[in-house]
Amino acid sequence: MSSAHPNRRSVISEAVAPWSEIAQLLRGGEAGTLIPVIIPRHRRRLWWMLPLWLGLFALLAGVMLSLRGADAEGASDLAYGALAGLSYALGAVLLVIGGLWWWRSSIVEIEQGTHGVLTRYGAVTRTLDAGRHYLWHPWSRVDFVVDTATEIPYSAPVMACPTQENVPLRSIEFFLKFRITDAVLFVRTIGAGNFDLVLSSAVQDAIRQRARLVHTEHAYDLRGSDVADMQELLNRLLSRYGVRITGSNIPDVQLPAQYQQHLATRERVAKERTAYEQEWGLTRKRRIDSLGMDIERAKKVRDARIVEVKAALNKAREQVAQLLEEQETNAQRVRFEIETGGRSGLIAAENEARAQRALAKAYRDNRAVLQYELARRRLEVGAELAAKAPRPVVVRTDGGSGDSSALSTLLAAQLLPRMTPLSSGETWAADAAGAAHGAAGPDEGNRG
Repeated sequence: MSSAHPNRRSVISEAVAPWSEIAQLLRGGEAGTLIPVIIPRHRRRLWWMLPLWLGLFALLAGVMLSLRGADAEGASDLAYGALAGLSYALGAVLLVIGGLWWWRSSIVEIEQGTHGVLTRYGAVTRTLDAGRHYLWHPWSRVDFVVDTATEIPYSAPVMACPTQENVPLRSIEFFLKFRITDAVLFVRTIGAGNFDLVLSSAVQDAIRQRARLVHTEHAYDLRGSDVADMQELLNRLLSRYGVRITGSNIPDVQLPAQYQQHLATRERVAKERTAYEQEWGLTRKRRIDSLGMDIERAKKVRDARIVEVKAALNKAREQVAQLLEEQETNAQRVRFEIETGGRSGLIAAENEARAQRALAKAYRDNRAVLQYELARRRLEVGAELAAKAPRPVVVRTDGGSGDSSALSTLLAAQLLPRMTPLSSGETWAADAAGAAHGAAGPDEGNRG
């Protein structure tokens, strides 16, 4: 389907054409003319019934000649038989010709992307999909071929469209694409010619309503604006005709001359402003980039210092950990020494306690022996002391005068060593031993 010229309104119409030109008209058409519906020029006539009726008549004549020949005799019978055979042959040939003619005229080929509206006695019965179909009924025919697959472009410029300030715009170009969704509803309800008028009026009303909401100085904002609400409104209006709008936009808006000059001035000022904003944006960007570089350098310095501080902190932590480990080692060693010394002292004390307990037990068991030993040691000590002590010698004199006593004492001192054969120490030791033996004797006897 060819699109319309942007400055010219599209025209929707239907055409009557033979089957061979349907594809060309649907896909091509004239400039600015849209042809979504084709009325086929039927080549199907009822002439195919003539050979069928003639063939039936020939067969019936052959039957009659056969019956007449059965009643005749001789040469008449042969003549009637020949005529009957000729009638049969002619009837068969005519029936074959009529059947082939009927078969060929019943073939209908629907173009891809279109639907055919089938009617019988002028009433719509159903639609035919794309492909080959056979219409065996003599009064069945395809009255319309409707393009239901192509999105048909439609251009509708609206002239002298007033704005909110009641200033008429030169024109507003509105472009849309529609597709016929229900072929039967479209051809029975409105048709292509009437649909062109309805669609043009609906577009005019929608554009004028939209323009009334826009200020004149903002009229160029209509170009490429969102027209979804207009498309929805058109779909509601056209759905009753089996048509659906698939896309729409406003490609161009033309203003009056004085407003064009005004807008040209505004555009020049806007361009200068845009250039200034771009220059200021570049300057601002350079400053921002410079500040960003300074910030990055400061971040790098900060990161380096943070790394140094972290390294020093890790080193201090390692030193503290090493010192703590050394202190813990020393404390462990001192603890081991203390524990070892304590264990040794404890073991020595335990041994001494066991020795004392053993000694106490032995003391308790051998008390008599100890008493004997103590008495014996006492006697030995006494004997040793007695042996070392001087032994007095008493010399009795029977004289009564003082002169004789002094002389007798001197003589006794000279004669005393000679008179005692043993020393006094040995005599005292022997006496002490005898006395000790005599003292221990009863104790031993008691133990025994």
